Order: sequence, then C-alpha cells, then structure tokens
Amino acid sequence: MTERILIEDEFDPGFAGTFSEHQWIKQSLGGFYEDKWFTDILYRAKGGKEATVYCCQAGPAVGAELLAAKVYRPRAFRAMKNDSLYRQGREMLDAEGKPIRDSRAQRAIRKNTRFGRQLKTASWNLNEYKTMQAFAAAGADVPRPLAHGRNAILMEFVGDRNGPAPVLQRVRLGPNEAERLFRRIVRNVELMLSCGRIHADLSAYNVLYWQGEVKVIDFPQAVPADGHPQAFALLTRDLDRICRYFARQGVRADANALACEMWRRYMNAEI
Repeated sequence: MTERILIEDEFDPGFAGTFSEHQWIKQSLGGFYEDKWFTDILYRAKGGKEATVYCCQAGPAVGAELLAAKVYRPRAFRAMKNDSLYRQGREMLDAEGKPIRDSRAQRAIRKNTRFGRQLKTASWNLNEYKTMQAFAAAGADVPRPLAHGRNAILMEFVGDRNGPAPVLQRVRLGPNEAERLFRRIVRNVELMLSCGRIHADLSAYNVLYWQGEVKVIDFPQAVPADGHPQAFALLTRDLDRICRYFARQGVRADANALACEMWRRYMNAEI
C-alpha cells in the first residue's frame, strides 16, 4: 500500500483542475508517483460524488501505456446516504486489511468523527481493491487492480489518450452483439457470486464498453452473498437493471428467474 506524501513540488501533475483538487491529487497520489507507477496525470476521466478517476501516463514497469487512478473524495461518506446498507455483514478494515478492534477507532466510526470518516474511507477503498483482486483472479471482466493506498486505487485504464471508454448505457448495440454481451455480463455476475460477492449497484452505468468488449466497474459497495440480510434482493436488483437495459437492445430475459437459478447453484438455497 502507498501512503507517503511527497515534499511540496516533487510531484506536480500536468492536470491540475482547481487549486483544491490539485492539492488533493498531490496528497493522494504522491506516493504512487514516487514509486514510479505513473509519470503524469493526463486528464479527469470520470467525476462523481464519492470519487474521481484520472487517466495517468503509466510508468515503464507497469506494462501498459495508461492506468487509472481512482481517488475517493475527502467527504465521500457525507454524500453516501445509503452506505450503511452495503456495510452490513462486512467488517471494517484497517490500512493493512485487518479487522478494526481498537475501541477508540470503533468509537470514532460510530460517532462519525473526522477520524472515523477517514477510517471508513480507507476500509471502503480496501474493500473495493480486494473485491477487484478476487474477481480478476476468477476471470471476471474487471479492470486489473494494480495498487492501493489510504484513499486511492490504481487499476487498468479502459480507453485511450483521447478519452475513457463510454459506459454501456450510452451505447447502442447491434442484435448479435447485444445477445453476446448480455450473456457475458450475466456470466460475470455468476463469477462474482462464485466468489461469494454481489456487486449490489450493477447497471449499464457501471459497465464500460470498449472495442466490442465490456468491463464491469465500481465495487466499493459489493456485499457478501452469505451474511448480508438483503443479498438475494441486491442480486435480483443487479440483474433486473441489466435486463432492462438489454430489453431496449432487443434481448429478453427474466431477471428474477436468473437470480433464483444462480442462488440455487451457488448458494445451495431456495428462494
């Protein structure tokens, strides 16, 4: 994990944004720069309430021209109204990936102090990184995770120097391609369930389309399939959103039937 903050002016990214964004980039990504993960930040690829993704010029040892740096915003948890839903059944982790047992830290989390929010962000970030590692190892179509820090993740970049890959929601597919990609995404949901996890916020907005293939993204809210009280409902919601998108592309499928069949196969349980 990379957490070091560089001395002022050692890291001066080409993309600056606002003054506050520039400072936040330097604080969050300086250690990665020092470790030669990337040589510069080219542009902002995606912005959101919780995190911003930047396209970076990868370092020589990365094995790719570009990489993505996802940086959580300083006040991410103030914007996340439903984060408690996704934290059910999940242990809070420290920077080393160990469950937080310290009473002071637990009290800070409960009271949502500044320190508590920092712990939440670090745990949320680490959960996403570990989830991506597990999914990538299982063969799922996800960006390859590369490294993580207290509030940032480095991963494979999907797109090119001219811009990021579009989200599937903005793509119109041909009939044959739609059927193929629908089956591919359903297979990804199955692979994730086989890892004991559910995306829990899957939709055509969280799937990238690039050169005829897809990559599923955004996993901080992924929940354990065994242990979360609403696991099956979240699985069904994921599939329903995907089925609704592909219905507009001419592909018909029953989300509830798909969810029940997956649940029986991977969870050995009836609904």
